[in-house]
Amino acid sequence: MPIRDIPPADVAQWLADGAIFVDVREDHERASGQAEGTQGVAKALLLAEPTRHLPDRDAAIVLICQKGGRSMDAARALEAAGYTRLASVTGGTSRWQEEGRPTVRPDLPAEAVDFNERYSRHLLLQEVGVEGQRRLEGSRVLMIGAGGLGSPAAFYLAAAGVGHLRIADDDVVDRSNLQRQILHTEARIGAPKVASAQATLGALNPRTQVEAVQTRVTSENVEQLLEGVDVVLDGADNFPVRYLLNDACVKLRIPLVYGAVQRFEGQVSVFDAGRHRGEQPCYRCLFPEPPPPEFAPNCAEAGVLGVLPGVIGLLQATEVVKLLLGIGEPLSGRLLQFDALAMRFRETRLRHDPECVVCAKGRDFPGYIDYAAFCRAG
Repeated sequence: MPIRDIPPADVAQWLADGAIFVDVREDHERASGQAEGTQGVAKALLLAEPTRHLPDRDAAIVLICQKGGRSMDAARALEAAGYTRLASVTGGTSRWQEEGRPTVRPDLPAEAVDFNERYSRHLLLQEVGVEGQRRLEGSRVLMIGAGGLGSPAAFYLAAAGVGHLRIADDDVVDRSNLQRQILHTEARIGAPKVASAQATLGALNPRTQVEAVQTRVTSENVEQLLEGVDVVLDGADNFPVRYLLNDACVKLRIPLVYGAVQRFEGQVSVFDAGRHRGEQPCYRCLFPEPPPPEFAPNCAEAGVLGVLPGVIGLLQATEVVKLLLGIGEPLSGRLLQFDALAMRFRETRLRHDPECVVCAKGRDFPGYIDYAAFCRAG
């Protein structure tokens, strides 16, 4: 008997005749509702051990998924395994619900319901799935700066489900920040930026723990700030902090996601020399010495297009998520430059400097220096 492709309206008759109704979607997909009368068995589990779930190969079996594709694929696989009376629901659960047919929700703990609903679009991605999402929830990220770059990055890292965000910034909210620092509001002018960030992100995703650290990053506290973190996101707007973060991340073998903006241009890279000595560059390989101050003014001096930090911060957040999940190709050894006026990206390959004072293979860590004086001298 060939596989039948049936509309939802025909399912009732099949069930009345004794058919077994199986929803082959993943557990997290069924959490928002499944057709009444179904038993849930994910497609992979069903096909791995079909006789465990469907012992009678001659029984009538109706399969349903979200749109109809997976259920038909499962039906074909079952047919090849010797099952003789198979049907797949056309349009799947989506059509079933559109037609107003009865659905039920599995009895799950509130935490599981929140997890499945909140991260449903991640869970559908094979590269993320439940395992990857749990990995994000178990991760810890240090963000230096709750300003222009930190604002969009923090929003999306919290939304993505990073379990612990440690945000370090010693500044307070100023009205001039609001043009680009979207974590903050008019009502929080004068409040510590980290407290403002904590309030905003807590309202977005209470599952993410936001640790607010109102402090300036120094050689004395940098290793304490980096303790236990998986990735560092650099949202600083000054060279001394960038060099300090680079050196600490090389020493502690933590990947550093770098970003910088000025006027209408920005750049992003990943520096992971600590874990890849002699193979990948660090920030000092790109900038052995800081440029003179007159050639590198900060945003307060040179100005910045308000939307530009949003673009660069989101690129940084993307790199952080990729690093945490271990997917894709990170920007290690590549500098991605963005020109907002021309709407153009340009990529430059970066090489490891075998004579780098910090990340050269076999070289001991030289120790922290007076970074402010080093940058003034540059």
